[in-house]
Amino acid sequence: MPQPPPNLPTVKVSPRGATRLNNGHFWVYRSDIVTTDGVPPGSVVTVTDHRGKPLGSALYSSSSQIAIRMISREPVPDFPALLRLRVADAIAYREPIVRDTDAYRLIFSEADFLPGLIVDRYRDILSLQILTQAWDSDPLRQTLISELTTRLNPDSIVERVDPRVRELENLPARASGLLHGSKTATIFNMNGVQFHYDALEGQKTGAFLDQRENYAAAAQYAHGEALDVFCYQGAFALHLAPRCSHVTAIDSSRPALEVADQNATLNHREIEWIEANAFDLLKDYAASGQQYDTIVLDPPAFAKSKRDLDAAMRGYKELNLRALKMLRPGGILMTCSCSYHVSQLNFLEMLASAALDAHKTVRILELRGQSRDHPILLNVPETAYLKCVIAHVSN
Repeated sequence: MPQPPPNLPTVKVSPRGATRLNNGHFWVYRSDIVTTDGVPPGSVVTVTDHRGKPLGSALYSSSSQIAIRMISREPVPDFPALLRLRVADAIAYREPIVRDTDAYRLIFSEADFLPGLIVDRYRDILSLQILTQAWDSDPLRQTLISELTTRLNPDSIVERVDPRVRELENLPARASGLLHGSKTATIFNMNGVQFHYDALEGQKTGAFLDQRENYAAAAQYAHGEALDVFCYQGAFALHLAPRCSHVTAIDSSRPALEVADQNATLNHREIEWIEANAFDLLKDYAASGQQYDTIVLDPPAFAKSKRDLDAAMRGYKELNLRALKMLRPGGILMTCSCSYHVSQLNFLEMLASAALDAHKTVRILELRGQSRDHPILLNVPETAYLKCVIAHVSN
């Protein structure tokens, strides 16, 4: 039996928590913590079952409902050394699978065995997000910055701060800002399309890199008049434009549309941008008999928790029902959900119900997920969250 390093504090978990870890998951919820014995927030800890048998090493949060995030099934006497190894492994993992882009996810939290840490690359700028107490320590920050700088030589490293996450983790307020270098803006490429990037603006770390491969897939099927709903900074619309006679793109955010228009100019593409509430506009378009050949639906997460699921499914159905009614025979629907709590089965059942109500026949062309730089761990279902359906629609 492996013995825990003598200098690490110990957290004991319940039989249910131990079973969860033994089944390959990385998390233990606070309700399954038996004892912590005054473990400092953000510590690297040894996890044991209720009988004291070591189960591995983890990062401990004193505030989050996810109290334990495993980092190894073995003792970890030197976490900075393990961090350096995991960063190297994450870079190596992506070398054979990332194509046609200089913007991609470099470290994807649990899926790269560095739970609570996100690092995205946008050409010569790295953007990181810290989601747990452990990563907020100055020694780990400096180790991470040093390793990323040594291996990738970026012009800059920027931290994007989510104030809500810091509040949930009981961390002091912190502003987004530069950690290394002085550059905060660049131009990156996805699938031959160029995008302006400001490291301190926009959602997430600035762009939706998880859709990168889906942008290219959508372009393969797009034709005729196209409508891109929830377009953000225009990624789907810009990919559709060369294949379509006209593209209309809708978003409620004026700043996002301003960047989208700059991206269209950068790529010499003509797109009609409309600032509007997507639900209201689709209702008006459907009522007026507006018709399209290609429609993309890429809304924000409607279900951020299980209790949101019913309302989320009603929202998804309303959007998809209106889109189906607006598609001409032979039209293409690309519809997405980034809500983990909405399963692929939930999503397909919703789409089937909407198709029946719209009196449309829907044939699935592709069932897709997140791009491969966002790897999915088989025993951690939370790492698989993006659903993307490309369908052929006829009367």
